[in-house]
Amino acid sequence: MEYFAGKYDVIVVGAGHAGCEAALAAARLGCETLLITLNIDTIAHMPCNPSVGGPAKGHLVREIDALGGQMGIVADETSLQVKMLNTGKGPAVHALRLQSDKQSYHNRMKDVLLAQPRLTISQGLVERLIVDNTMISGVVTRTGACFRAESVVLTSGTYLRGRIIIGAAMYQGGPNGQMPAMSLSDSLKDFGIELGRFKTGTPPRIHRHSVDYAKFRCQPGDNLPLHFSFMPTESQFWHNDPSKQVPCWLGYTASKTHDIIRENLYRAPMYSGEIEGIGPRYCPSIEDKVVRFAQREAHQIFLEPEGWQSDELYVAGLSTSMPEEVQIQILQSIPGLEQVRMLRPGYAIEYDYVLPHQLSLGLELRQLPGLFTAGQLNGTSGYEEAAAQGLMAGINAALRSLGKDPFILRRSEGYLGVLIDDLVTKGVKEPYRLLTSRAEYRLILRQDNADLRLTERGRSIGLVNEERWIRFQRKKENLEYIKKLWKSTVFSPLREDLQHVMIEAKSTQTRGGISAEELIRRPEISITHLTKLLPELENCDVEALEEAEIEIKYEGYIEKQWAEIERFTKLESRNLSNLLDYEEVRGLSTEGRQRLMEVHPLNLGQASRITGVSPADISVLLVFLEQRRRGGVR
Repeated sequence: MEYFAGKYDVIVVGAGHAGCEAALAAARLGCETLLITLNIDTIAHMPCNPSVGGPAKGHLVREIDALGGQMGIVADETSLQVKMLNTGKGPAVHALRLQSDKQSYHNRMKDVLLAQPRLTISQGLVERLIVDNTMISGVVTRTGACFRAESVVLTSGTYLRGRIIIGAAMYQGGPNGQMPAMSLSDSLKDFGIELGRFKTGTPPRIHRHSVDYAKFRCQPGDNLPLHFSFMPTESQFWHNDPSKQVPCWLGYTASKTHDIIRENLYRAPMYSGEIEGIGPRYCPSIEDKVVRFAQREAHQIFLEPEGWQSDELYVAGLSTSMPEEVQIQILQSIPGLEQVRMLRPGYAIEYDYVLPHQLSLGLELRQLPGLFTAGQLNGTSGYEEAAAQGLMAGINAALRSLGKDPFILRRSEGYLGVLIDDLVTKGVKEPYRLLTSRAEYRLILRQDNADLRLTERGRSIGLVNEERWIRFQRKKENLEYIKKLWKSTVFSPLREDLQHVMIEAKSTQTRGGISAEELIRRPEISITHLTKLLPELENCDVEALEEAEIEIKYEGYIEKQWAEIERFTKLESRNLSNLLDYEEVRGLSTEGRQRLMEVHPLNLGQASRITGVSPADISVLLVFLEQRRRGGVR
């Protein structure tokens, strides 16, 4: 028997990383929000690696934070170790990554959700959608509870018709022994939503006391208190004392490991044909790596701690769906793991996902207004990609309920924009992972300036609170002060301290006066050098100093990218009506017409990025739009 269980402005289904951000965003924007989750004890659960960030992913976390999201704050508060990656390269690809205490991350995020005004949490399994006049109007749970809302956000992760695979053992299930959602896929299909099938996997977990660490190389964190959030945060475990960080450990597979895998390939589900779904190219299983890179004598593995007090270690690089007994053989063939005890086997999981070309850039399903989707349900991989989509879907679900226009970020504004544009415009053929190489303007979209790019946007929709806004304004003022100081300060070549700095930095001595701005522009001169000449810099904000240094050192490259963005914006400004009938446009290629009708791009810029739409098709569209304009046809 079904019964009316309540009416809300926004309903969010699923409390993984996407669902948490979606629910918090909607509630913080003033909407009465309901978050329905299969199990309250697995809110913000990390079923795979115990870490947050990395190349491009770390950029996303900082953008989430700049807009007023939660992931960066909770990640900082529960971090075991923090490290800045790619420091030997340019600032565009610098990326923060931290190890998280899984249980603490869950506990902290759950506390934030429970304390959030206008947010109600309910444990339940959503089985079908309620649709009135082709528009979403609510959901129904397994127990018959009918919840009504004008906007619904689905963030079901890998639970839709989830199937766990460990060797020949295959059964319905969600990550880490959770129950799957078996009926919701049918409800989506009933309303004409196209679904696909993907696969992902996870490695075994082992007991930390069964490892011979002498055969591994210690991987400590950075000796700096680095943070994701632009707000003041502090790890509850190492309290800004980097020496207390928990290390990871680097090891390698052996030839014996590869022999065991080759001998048992016939038992590997991905090679026996038992796995239907397509897996992630950038996170292959160990059996796939041994086959594809047969010439490699060894593959890296990392032992990553799952918690401050947890005995479990995550064996990164050893994802597998081999039978359990084979997994144990593989582990014990690795130097340092000869006596290892496996606590949890690795597994593969297959699940349904929504083909993302059906979405608008606001993550709303075009054929079912009011229904938004986010996270792995849209064919992505990773906690960070999920949280980013959840934030955007939650914002847009709330704005729709409030009768406001959707919030959309362009590719030139953030990795968030790149991620969503890629999904909607290009579609996915495998679980999508964001990479810095996917961003055309990555020198502009650095992780250090995420707040300067997006905090004002977050403030404009009401998601950035007063405390964050005041801190942001203070940083901007500090940045302007630093730039003016450097431009106006000129050093005499006769100054002894200047000569000492030049010698120390191995920089060419200047014959005439030189400004602080000209000095810091030199690659070999750092903020540390400049502070010796301008002691007042010691009182400046460290982030503002870093930002000013990057902007000046890379000024020429940054100006070129802004020029490219201006050209890009011209195409983005040529809007295409959602009602445009591409059958009327003569001269389009057959494939181009089909793809344009599938995606319904908002503008010519988006149309130009659709796979199958050629430059000739864009020229045809330009002529068509101009003819309509001159003819007075809207």
